[in-house]
Amino acid sequence: MLKRFRNGFGVFSLMEKLKRHGFLFEELVKRDFKKKYKRTVLGILWSMLAPLLTLLVMAIVFTEFFGRTTPHYIIYMFAGNLIFFYYRDATSGGMTALVTNSSIFTKVNVPKYLFVFSKNVSSLINFALTLVIFFFFVAIDGIPFSWKFFMLIYPIVCLLIFNIGVGLILSALFVIFKDIQYLYDVFSTMLMYLSAIFYTIDSYSLTMQYLFYLNPIFVYITYFRTIVIDNTVPSLSYHLLCAFYALAVMVIGGVIYKKYNYKFLYYV
Repeated sequence: MLKRFRNGFGVFSLMEKLKRHGFLFEELVKRDFKKKYKRTVLGILWSMLAPLLTLLVMAIVFTEFFGRTTPHYIIYMFAGNLIFFYYRDATSGGMTALVTNSSIFTKVNVPKYLFVFSKNVSSLINFALTLVIFFFFVAIDGIPFSWKFFMLIYPIVCLLIFNIGVGLILSALFVIFKDIQYLYDVFSTMLMYLSAIFYTIDSYSLTMQYLFYLNPIFVYITYFRTIVIDNTVPSLSYHLLCAFYALAVMVIGGVIYKKYNYKFLYYV
């Protein structure tokens, strides 16, 4: 039974293939990172400017409405923008990963999910750069740093796994159904407004507030805000919820990827 699991899309098989194709994976990450900023004047600074410009617009528009009653409102919005931009960048890149690399895997027998993984690692690097700017704003806003900030590693890891799972789902579907790209643009816009990036959920009824926790992005954003702004470690049940969303989507992504894997060559 263990042998069958190792031969499938399991943890052992995944680690073995990543180790075997380590050089290719490293080169893919480098290529994706360089390609994104090729022929740009500011280069990787765009990764920091994009969420900052969005934050500036939101601060101008929404501070008057929500900022008066929300402590550290700029950091509150920045945390939401930071997480959502990482999610959207990783999943949008993961969606097109197979199609844009079809010239490689149609000629060379390599695990196709490496392309999805490389896109996610590239997005993680961009996220880490923006995270530095986030902490700079935190210091300016007078929020004291504490050991609890190290707990932010947990939602980042969960979000990484979650993004890979979503990327596997989208990349498999995009190979067969190109309309997924347009539908996902609409979905991600709707998800942004449902993630309470620039508003609080306090004014909603208790039932409505619970419904927000059905949104995994809101859950990860709230974890960040709880640690940084409230200086409080979320409960054990909240940690389990973060892990549940990450693992559930990863499993679903693995199943869908494995189901359509043999069809990829016929559609690209």
